[in-house]
Amino acid sequence: MPTSNGFPNLEGKHEVRIPYDDSQAVPLIAGWLENFLVKMSKPHMRRLVLLCIGTDRSTGDALGPLIGERLKTLASSEATVLGTLDHPVHASNLEETLRSIERDHAHSLVIAIDACLGQAASVGLVNVGVGPLRPGAGVNKNLPAVGDLYITGTVNVGGMMEYLVLQNTRLSLVIRMADAIAAAVTQAVRAYRDALIPPSDPLDVALPQASGQRPR
Repeated sequence: MPTSNGFPNLEGKHEVRIPYDDSQAVPLIAGWLENFLVKMSKPHMRRLVLLCIGTDRSTGDALGPLIGERLKTLASSEATVLGTLDHPVHASNLEETLRSIERDHAHSLVIAIDACLGQAASVGLVNVGVGPLRPGAGVNKNLPAVGDLYITGTVNVGGMMEYLVLQNTRLSLVIRMADAIAAAVTQAVRAYRDALIPPSDPLDVALPQASGQRPR
């Protein structure tokens, strides 16, 4: 149920799951993400880091870099994007990337974005939630938890032979999920800035209004 200001009601909610191919997927994902951002934001933590995790060497695990590639259209004043096709963030350089975030973006909210595996009924779901993400958990890698919020896309079925499953994930599914998530994140980031930063703020720049309806 939406609140009086049009946002979805967050009471008791820490994660939502939305099918990427739902006709309202983009505005729904954007609305929930914006709401989570506004609820978590503090005066000294307004800047955003979009940490897109994964590698283009595996079809299923390419979701994060594909999203990062699409988010490069965001201005640096809107968000810092880490993890693209040319410069992926993966198991080998994740800890180094986290140190650079701590050093260069210490007072930013970090949104971690990654692919995940799940049950057959969950394939195609986009999960948006509050709290850190544990990248590599689906393939039994012990990597540090990352992010203040997370977005994951369930690209295939988990449970056994996870590396092989990721490598044999349908590229068409990954691309369509990346398109939907990137469009939603772009809307949410711009709406978040519009909601939080008054026109007199020196950090403000002229930005297009977020399109699409808010979740209902």
